[in-house]
Amino acid sequence: MTETETIAYDVVVLGAGPVGENVADRTRAAGLTTAVVESELVGGECSYWACMPSKALLRPVIARADARRLPGLSQAVQGPLDTAAVLARRNDYTSHWQDDGQVRWLEGIGADLYRGHGRLAGPRTVTVTGPDGELTTLTAHHAVAVCTGTGAQLPGLPGLAGVKPWTSREATSARTVPGRLIVVGGGVVATEMATAWQALGSQVTLLVRGKGLLSRMEPFAGELVAEALTEAGADVRTATSVASVTRENGTVVAVTDAGDRIEADEVLFATGRVPRTDDIGLDTVGLEPGSWLPVDDSLRVIGSDWLYAVGDVNHRALLTHQGKYQARIAGAAIAARACGDPLLDPAPWDAHTATADHDAVPQVVFTDPEAAAVGLSLAEAEQAGHRVRAVDVEFSSVAGAGLYADGYRGRARMVVDLDAETLRGVTFVGPGVGELIHSASVAIAGQVPVGRLWHAVPSYPTVSEVWLRLLEAYRDSA
Repeated sequence: MTETETIAYDVVVLGAGPVGENVADRTRAAGLTTAVVESELVGGECSYWACMPSKALLRPVIARADARRLPGLSQAVQGPLDTAAVLARRNDYTSHWQDDGQVRWLEGIGADLYRGHGRLAGPRTVTVTGPDGELTTLTAHHAVAVCTGTGAQLPGLPGLAGVKPWTSREATSARTVPGRLIVVGGGVVATEMATAWQALGSQVTLLVRGKGLLSRMEPFAGELVAEALTEAGADVRTATSVASVTRENGTVVAVTDAGDRIEADEVLFATGRVPRTDDIGLDTVGLEPGSWLPVDDSLRVIGSDWLYAVGDVNHRALLTHQGKYQARIAGAAIAARACGDPLLDPAPWDAHTATADHDAVPQVVFTDPEAAAVGLSLAEAEQAGHRVRAVDVEFSSVAGAGLYADGYRGRARMVVDLDAETLRGVTFVGPGVGELIHSASVAIAGQVPVGRLWHAVPSYPTVSEVWLRLLEAYRDSA
């Protein structure tokens, strides 16, 4: 191992996923010299093993499902999906797991890329072990931003490693369709991958430890998704835990806590995430390796004046778009502090405060039907001590939903703060509702009074008329 000279920067970013890229973009735009360290592919988890490949797999599935609900078109799409074409398009959207384009973008903003494993080596110092073992030391005059994301969490089942289970990475990058697939989990990865692979020809068995799917959303979201998966042919089993998993002559055998034996070709564990902080030198700055990194609303690690943790590693909202939002906030905060602004007591919703992490986190689950939510569920709002009222409407009451698809099934909920007369949360479940959720995000982030929402007139006949139905339901419930 050969050590090179120490190179000084204003900012050093650990991790070149979407979050790290956005931090670098903001600091470079402010004129700060910036180094970015990446041990895998520039573009990160989202580009190659999460958001992009999973949505590329799901888009044909959802498009076919929508087409099958339209007379005049349904008979033309009754056959199977062209699996080879679906996988080829998925490969295109991951750039065939090559990061040349992302590297060009990073170079285009003027950031310096260091390939290798980056570790903190004391305050404001990062060492990078390159592919050939060469050691480079980087110093940061103003900030180091940890943007290393998360990895899949696997349960402590004996012999699991020998089974070679799928995680989200294998599920989104598989080259062939397994004849039988066991999916363990009930969250976003589990439901989306169950939807995709069932439609591509797998016989999916979904094993959910809890009482239902998508437990962080309103209960009806998981119920409607579970019904649709069952109708599609998946075997959905709730209140079921996996007691053991083995691979016998190539076949996966899972035994449940009830003693049921399930055989499959592959098994996917979608059972949570852990921070990728176990080997980045946290111990050299007094922090626990492998831990989540708590931050203030400017994304600066609590107790530090130079270390930032942005995206999944801070455990505030494990979503790519929310991590990119945090990155914009963190980049602005780093730049402001570099210019001498102490940012004492920054106000909510200002340029240096990630207020949306608390009040307006949006999420779309790309199942069939889609589930989309922003803000607090009814239960979360009540647990937080807010005086709220929830109103529900069925999408069948909206003309645009009927035009979108025959037999359109879905539900919407609006959670209203009775004291402020603003929205605390909104949930939509139904085909195509992912494109509706930003309107709810604007209403919550903007703290738009319910009375003013009556003046936001939805076009007729669109699915967005559900807003009018929700307002009417709230008025009638008073």
